Amino acid sequence: MGKIRVAILFGGQSAEHEISILSARNVYNALNLEKYDPILIGIDPTGKWHYNRNAQNLINSAKLKPLQIGVEDKNVMVQPGHQAASLVVANDGGKMIDVVFPILHGPFGEDGTIQGMLKLLNIPFVGPGVLGSAVSMDKDVMKHLLKGAGILVSKWVTISRGNKFDYATIRKKLGSTLFVKPANMGSSIGVSKVTNKQEFEAAIADAFQYDHKIIVEEQIKGREIECAVLGNENPKASVPGEVIPKDGFYSYENKYVNEDGAKIVIPAKISKQLQKKVQVAAIKAFKALCCEGMARVDFFITKAGKIYVNEANTIPGFTNISMYPKMWEASGVSYADLVDKLIQLAIQRHERDLKLRTRK
Repeated sequence: MGKIRVAILFGGQSAEHEISILSARNVYNALNLEKYDPILIGIDPTGKWHYNRNAQNLINSAKLKPLQIGVEDKNVMVQPGHQAASLVVANDGGKMIDVVFPILHGPFGEDGTIQGMLKLLNIPFVGPGVLGSAVSMDKDVMKHLLKGAGILVSKWVTISRGNKFDYATIRKKLGSTLFVKPANMGSSIGVSKVTNKQEFEAAIADAFQYDHKIIVEEQIKGREIECAVLGNENPKASVPGEVIPKDGFYSYENKYVNEDGAKIVIPAKISKQLQKKVQVAAIKAFKALCCEGMARVDFFITKAGKIYVNEANTIPGFTNISMYPKMWEASGVSYADLVDKLIQLAIQRHERDLKLRTRK
């Protein structure tokens, strides 16, 4: 049996384009080249796909903003069909790809869009499927599902474009400090912390730049704890980690631009009893959101010991400072082993799904 041909799909049209490129570099570097034959498929901000023969442009890129995908004059095509369909890289011997590792953060990558295409192409892919990706991405839908499963979430108000809203009414319901977020976005892009009407209106306008639906949340005062989940039918949870933002808000700049924007503590300094509760809650949320493969579940834990789920990220970051791989490393799973396990989970799920009947 030859090497497994893995396509790392990265870049994309979301505001998290550069983060995706950084993540792709790390995934590429972690692949066991004796087992896998990697190729890079970069999606530029216009949505055009580019084939990359090697990762030199990723390896040599250390800073965030100058980061760009490499461009080669190679076509990437799709070939539908039940038995032998997948992505095909033209001018490269016409070899088909065995499995895709989508490392596309945000819309058009983490929201079920690319997962639906890969499902139609009958090709295995890393991470949750269409449903798990879509409902986890939409923070409004996510909260409804988690609340229905008996999982604590913060109180929120949903505002769709064109709908009327009243700051005084929302403040009365949710409190004086509010968080305004696009419903479908990640990396804290478009997220604002507001304490007055002027800030609120500016935050609403900013959030609507990224989505047609936004949510306004109450502030939950507590520690920011995260937990990584890995698996299909029987998922496992890592040791939790803690994020301690320098200015009290884990913004995009604090995550990726400011080197000292936040302190990361892995494992989190919490009791064994609380750690177990977080792990149980992470797996419960993972299942409630129909996730498979991987997800990072983020929590707020109050002084009273209440555990709130903030969100679930189905394609978490794989940068040098990203929590998902770091929490697994602290749990005894190396970066290389984690990437290998994720690919194997994708192949196993695909083989399982092929056994399902699609007609009488």
